[in-house]
Amino acid sequence: MLGAIIGDIVGSRFEFDEKPTEGFELFTEDSDFTDDTICTVAIADAILNGRDFKDSLVDWCHRYPNPKGGYGGMFLHWLGERNHLPQASFGNGSAMRVSSVGWLFGDYHDVLQQAKMSAEVSHCHEEGIRGAQCVAAVIYWLRTCRLTKDEIESAVVKNFGYSLPPLKDVMRIGGLGHFDSTCQETVPWALRCFLDAEDFEGTLRNAIMAQGDTDTKGAIACSMAEACYEIPDALADRALDFLPAEMLKVVEQFYDRVQRNIEE
Repeated sequence: MLGAIIGDIVGSRFEFDEKPTEGFELFTEDSDFTDDTICTVAIADAILNGRDFKDSLVDWCHRYPNPKGGYGGMFLHWLGERNHLPQASFGNGSAMRVSSVGWLFGDYHDVLQQAKMSAEVSHCHEEGIRGAQCVAAVIYWLRTCRLTKDEIESAVVKNFGYSLPPLKDVMRIGGLGHFDSTCQETVPWALRCFLDAEDFEGTLRNAIMAQGDTDTKGAIACSMAEACYEIPDALADRALDFLPAEMLKVVEQFYDRVQRNIEE
C-alpha cells in the first residue's frame, strides 16, 4: 500500500508539468498525493472496516474533491451520479488502487474475487477488472512467495494474457509524449518497470522515466515492488509526511493487520 502511495506522490509532478531527467529529485515542494492515493486508501478502508467498496470510494473522494491533477473524466462523472452505477470503463484507475487486496486476503481465489469487486463498482469493463486482478495477484504471489520475481512474467502471460513490452520500448513510447491511461497498457508497462529493476527505488525511477501517466504507473509498479523489496525508510517517512491524519490512520491500520496476519 505504501509502495503505491510513494509511486503516486513522486510521479505527481511529472504527469503534466515537468519532464523527468536522469537522477531526478524524488520529492519536491511540487509533489503531492493524487486521486491514486485517495482511492488506494478508500479500498484499504473498505476491507479493513467492512465497508462497501463503492461507498468507501465515494466517501473518500468527496472528502478530497480537488486532488492534484484532478480525477479522470469518466470517474468524475461516476462520482457525481446519484446512484454511482458501474461504468464500462477500462481506465487504469481500477489497477492503481487495488494493492491492499493483494496483502489482506490469504487465498488466491479470494484475491481475484475481491479485486474484481473493488474494480467493478466503477470499472466494470473486462479490461478494468483484468488490470485490477493482475496487480493484486502479482502482489499476492510475491508476498506469499508462491512465485519468485523471475517467474512473474510467464505467470502473468499465462493467467492474464498480457504481453509485456521490453523496457526500451516503454521508455521510447512514453518519451514521445504518449499518455497511457488504460489498464491494458499501463499494467504491462508498470510490470516491466518493476521486473527490470533491481530494488524499490529502481522500480520507482523506471516508472517515472517512462513518462506518460507517471503517478499511476508509479503507483502500480511500486505497489508490486513493495511485495518484493524493502522500502527504504527515508522514502517511506518522506511520503507519509504528505498525508493527512485520517489517511495515516488507515495506513497504520493496514500495516497492523498485515503484521497480525504474518504472526498468525
